[in-house]
Amino acid sequence: MAFKLNKEKFRDAVLELIRLTSTELPRDVIAAMEKARDNEEPGSAAKSVLGSMLKNVVMAKADSTPICQDTGTNIHFVTIPEGISLRKVEQAIIEATQQATAEAYLRPNAVDSLTGKNTGDNTGVMAPYIHFEEWDDPAIKLQLALKGGGCENVSTQYKLPDTSLKAGRNLEGVYKCIIDAINKAQGLGCAPGVIGVGVGGDRATGMIMAKKQLFRKMGDSNPVQQLDDLEQKLLVDLNKLGIGPLGFGGKTTVLGVKIGAVHRLPASFFVSIAYMCWADRHHEMLFTESEVSYD
Repeated sequence: MAFKLNKEKFRDAVLELIRLTSTELPRDVIAAMEKARDNEEPGSAAKSVLGSMLKNVVMAKADSTPICQDTGTNIHFVTIPEGISLRKVEQAIIEATQQATAEAYLRPNAVDSLTGKNTGDNTGVMAPYIHFEEWDDPAIKLQLALKGGGCENVSTQYKLPDTSLKAGRNLEGVYKCIIDAINKAQGLGCAPGVIGVGVGGDRATGMIMAKKQLFRKMGDSNPVQQLDDLEQKLLVDLNKLGIGPLGFGGKTTVLGVKIGAVHRLPASFFVSIAYMCWADRHHEMLFTESEVSYD
């Protein structure tokens, strides 16, 4: 039986997903922050900053108010069944975004790049950002990330080989790029961050892969052993930089490192780094004809 989309019901479900994402951190992110706080030295600035961040998380959830004043860029990864209209799904997401802005779950963040005028409702040319895929399941899966401007500003992209880093076209070169990027950020982007990395692709698909990594669970393992080894090594070595929360120093510069790889052109080798702030706002919705669930 073909999946039938109730647009109004779907729109309301997306509105709830936006509210949830703006006001509540995922449980695994909170657990990682609590572990990081407990690992910092007693009386240190790092421990105090992480404690304040966690208090903010509790208050935001209790009051159903945004965790951060910058509610960020709305990035949607949508997986749909065969036969569903992309235009109808997109319109429902746009309407939900407009309503979420009206209800103050989102700050108006969509600005015309030529005039500087804010649309006032988080919609505009390619805003919100929506990426579509298809699957065989009779459901719509929607993953939403709210990525603030500060962490987007320290996201970056490298092209290998990079002579300044003595980085070649291999995983050692990828490692050097990531170390360099986080060291240059120096606490900007609201550290401690979660680092998504895309190896390969073109300049666009590499960064899309990097941002998709941000939806992985904090304590998961990469199914590709080489990448899993690299993730674990980077998590240790990045936290040895001593940058710490908001750059105040300490043992916690990043909460997690997640890496994905895609095929590339022989002439190009890009390393795309999507830096996510400590307010790692992302949630997932599974929408069927009969029920809606959130994670």
